[in-house]
Amino acid sequence: MNHSWPRLAAVASIPALFWLLSHATGQTMNLTQDPARQTAAVAVPKVAVPVVVELFTSEGCSSCPPADALLARLEAQQPIPNAQVVALEEHVDYWNSQGWTDPFSNREWTLRQQDYASSLKNQNPYTPQVVIDGHTELVGSREGQARQAIEAAAAQPKAHLSLSVSASPKEGTPQAAVAIDGIAATQHGDKSEVWLAITESGLHSAVNAGENAGSDLHHASVVRSLRKIASIDENKTSYSGSTPVHLDSSWKRQNLRVVVFVQEKKSRQIVGAAAARIEP
Repeated sequence: MNHSWPRLAAVASIPALFWLLSHATGQTMNLTQDPARQTAAVAVPKVAVPVVVELFTSEGCSSCPPADALLARLEAQQPIPNAQVVALEEHVDYWNSQGWTDPFSNREWTLRQQDYASSLKNQNPYTPQVVIDGHTELVGSREGQARQAIEAAAAQPKAHLSLSVSASPKEGTPQAAVAIDGIAATQHGDKSEVWLAITESGLHSAVNAGENAGSDLHHASVVRSLRKIASIDENKTSYSGSTPVHLDSSWKRQNLRVVVFVQEKKSRQIVGAAAARIEP
């Protein structure tokens, strides 16, 4: 073993021995004795940056369950230190003619995926497809690639969003208060839009037909609704406002979450996001 400790003579006096030991461990001892150095040595924790991870999936697609499970795991465990995974699981409807009608499917999500196909230069939408912050796409079950893309997205400059959702005097209609600042100027006359999604967790289906017949499929946070709440002028870097959050009586309120994000209209890049639970 090769240690960098000083060689001690057999006849070294106790004071000399103490001097040698203190120099051998001097850095630790100095940090203990010097409060300023000790404070500087404490690592400042990184702030987790929200990254929107959209999964286009279907209960009629046999290759989709592993992607659903991966998104649910990323959302629950939040394993990437500098990122907060904001999951949007969007069930497309083009698998519904293959024997099983996905109860969570919606034509809107199919059209949203088609919009991405144009902006991402991928003219063949598929499932399971993950789109990260609106600008990186990959097969939804590829965990290593997904983690790398999420980490890279979290390192990009983002607008700062604050979001709170409170009860409203009108029963069943909470209000979302949104404040955004630090919106970067868009390129080539693009416009930033503010979108509000409502997601529900804990959803599953006992599938009895189609490619996944006989399976009990569980999901990450499924998108229940998505609507644009504002457009931001090119020369503005901030926005604030409030909007009603319309809820369906069939949704379980305790499993709902509101997600607000800023997305460039043409490039489709998401430049900021925030998520919040609905207060009882």
